[in-house]
Amino acid sequence: MKTPPSPPGADRTDGAAVRIGALVPLTRPGWVEAGHHLLAGLELAVREVNAAGGILGRPLELVVRDTAADPQRAAAAVDELARLGVAALAGEYHSVVARAAAARADALGLPFLCSSAVLDALTDRPTQWVARLAPAQSHGWQIYADFLLGAGHRRIAVAAQPSVYWASGARILRDHLAPRGGTVVELDMSALTPAAVCDELVDHRATALLLLVGHPEPAVPIVKHVRQDPRLAEILIGAPAGQPEFAEWATLLGEQGAAIPFLRYLPERLGPLGARVGTALRERLGEAPSFVAFEGYDTVTVLAEVLRSNGADRACTAESWPRVAFEGTRGQIRFSRTPGISVWQWAWTPVQVVDRDPAQPDRFRILHTG
Repeated sequence: MKTPPSPPGADRTDGAAVRIGALVPLTRPGWVEAGHHLLAGLELAVREVNAAGGILGRPLELVVRDTAADPQRAAAAVDELARLGVAALAGEYHSVVARAAAARADALGLPFLCSSAVLDALTDRPTQWVARLAPAQSHGWQIYADFLLGAGHRRIAVAAQPSVYWASGARILRDHLAPRGGTVVELDMSALTPAAVCDELVDHRATALLLLVGHPEPAVPIVKHVRQDPRLAEILIGAPAGQPEFAEWATLLGEQGAAIPFLRYLPERLGPLGARVGTALRERLGEAPSFVAFEGYDTVTVLAEVLRSNGADRACTAESWPRVAFEGTRGQIRFSRTPGISVWQWAWTPVQVVDRDPAQPDRFRILHTG
């Protein structure tokens, strides 16, 4: 693959800041709380890198752009950041948005370390320019499907909105459950009200409902209707995409938001680095950090390590992905080529299925690991 030339200033060594472009959802309809946690992790790591001497004596600077969950806005931000001479891109939470950003980064020859997006097909073709810390959707959601089977659930309903991400999730669940005796029926949330969802669940005799929808709308109204319907007292509500991870979920739903299992990418117990970073993130956020904050922190620390070794040359950064061997907050980070994944992938970060404890909704219970 021909390497595009770096723009003027991209490999300067005169003491100017080394700039990393950060893509983060900070306004609606983006998942703002996830964006704040991601940015907190990115910013904490930048502060620590600079306190330790920066990048070969040059300060590290974060250039933040709000994607607002808009793929076109993200692609335009990538173009702008490339013109500004950033050494690499970091961040993004929403998979469809990250996919648009990754396509532009690949086209421009701009290294992109994706923090949180999980869609398997992050790019249409194999690329040397993009690496990812979050586990691929197929990996995490198959673990979630195993949890459902282990809990005795074979008749699964998914309340889904139209989206490449949600459609991919439903397909992963169906393909993994069907050979093991499970069935998946899709409820189209572009056509159903939350009250109608309850009727559908009764008609299909579903034992579990999975929320493949946005937060807070329509996830919160769906939960409220299902919880209040006496016909559905025994049904499990699940949210593999992680909607209950953040404090807003508990604020909006209270006890009704407990006992809803979701995927979280943390080890059962953090090591010394993770514990130290977790404390610093809690102070920065004013609340317990989510796994997304740890993803942000690890993203910048990995990029800083690569930049210290190779300078700010974009081609050298992209060529360095397979040589990364870095102890992150959640384990040893290495990138490899994984079957079915078009980008350099950390295989794999720890995966948990957790929920909020009904007895204490601000406490999480680990239900399953993979």
